[in-house]
Amino acid sequence: MAKYKLLIRSARQVVQVTDTGARALYGSGMQHVAVLEGGHSIVVGLDGKITDIGPDSEILDKYREGDFTSVINASGRCVMPGLVDAHTHPVWAGDRVHEFAMKLAGASYMDVHNAGGGIHYTVDHTRRATQEELLESFCGRLRAMVRFGTTLVECKSGYGLDTDNELKMLKVIDEGRKSVSIDVSSTYCGAHAVPKGLTAAEATDDVIKRQLPALQNLMASGELHVDNIDVFCEKGVFDVKQSRDILLAGKAAGLQINFHGDELHCLNSAEMGADIGALAISHLEEVSRDGIEAMTRSGTVAVILPTTAYILRLSPPPVRQMITEGVAVALGSDFNPNAYCLSMPMVMHLACVNLRMSMPEVLCASTINSAAALGMSSSHGSIEVGKVANLLILDAHRWEHLIYQFGCSDVIQHVIWHGDVVHSKSTSATSS
Repeated sequence: MAKYKLLIRSARQVVQVTDTGARALYGSGMQHVAVLEGGHSIVVGLDGKITDIGPDSEILDKYREGDFTSVINASGRCVMPGLVDAHTHPVWAGDRVHEFAMKLAGASYMDVHNAGGGIHYTVDHTRRATQEELLESFCGRLRAMVRFGTTLVECKSGYGLDTDNELKMLKVIDEGRKSVSIDVSSTYCGAHAVPKGLTAAEATDDVIKRQLPALQNLMASGELHVDNIDVFCEKGVFDVKQSRDILLAGKAAGLQINFHGDELHCLNSAEMGADIGALAISHLEEVSRDGIEAMTRSGTVAVILPTTAYILRLSPPPVRQMITEGVAVALGSDFNPNAYCLSMPMVMHLACVNLRMSMPEVLCASTINSAAALGMSSSHGSIEVGKVANLLILDAHRWEHLIYQFGCSDVIQHVIWHGDVVHSKSTSATSS
């Protein structure tokens, strides 16, 4: 008798997102979500991957002799992919709740930064925190993300700004991925800000000649796993040439390029990123038309962060133009001390209302395209045979309720990670 991990049966909707094996969706393709309607089942193998999908009658007959560890009756409910959060800063100490009042009074991001707040405030507290303290808070944040339906998340360092503290943060991310039932894409962001007492040129030199070699040594020895390199390419932080040098050094070390660009000023970061083969660029509130065209040609994913524009009262990024021009648009929460949002459904709602994205576009941007921004859409981001069984079961008959029920996590009945139920609203228990 063949053994399987999970059978989900009788789902009213199975939202595959795509059923063609596409690694990302573009343009009008983001409007056409693949959905199976009425009485469908999903089989998950012992390896945590999707083995089969089909009508109830077909699946139940085909697997009538199968031995399933768990069976979930999803009658009247919707099954969809677990959400993918393509941009977060979740390892830090010292909240910045006091800065929210400054912003409400009209202070800009750089006003706060120049007053000693912002990233440097968090750097001071994070440097003082022990690895164990950072790990405890990090794991708590990951578990909260899971409760909101996130099953794959990108996690950055960047509040250390020196070799020892950046490595401390990356080790925390590595430990967290082993401790919590969520997939993690790890990003080295040693060029998140210019450290106090250094110039941008000196900081660039430190990242390239000290931090990256130390990171490479740990990666080569198997002591650390890191996927991406990031830099804050911005006026008053790292300019385009410095950013390019850092990103290319990271690429030479085997890291994917995934960075902050054109957020507060148009520096032509997108053109630079597309030219050097960036996998993804985040923010892009001030991206140029040429930058959008360059990203279209290069296939670079645009990671849009609705919480940032909302909290900082920035002009929203030109998402409609990006989609029209054929850029693959993804979404991230930008969770950090400046934008404290752990909920991807909240991000999806903001993207619909403030960025004028449709619900199908937002669904694509939070699943298959966000996975593409991390180089993981071959295994994550859609419900297709052979992919990892990261799934949500909604206590609703249509998937749109995840966005429509603004700020309500109760719509998520179960969160499934690699075929295991890791959160259920009825028990609040997790396997983390």
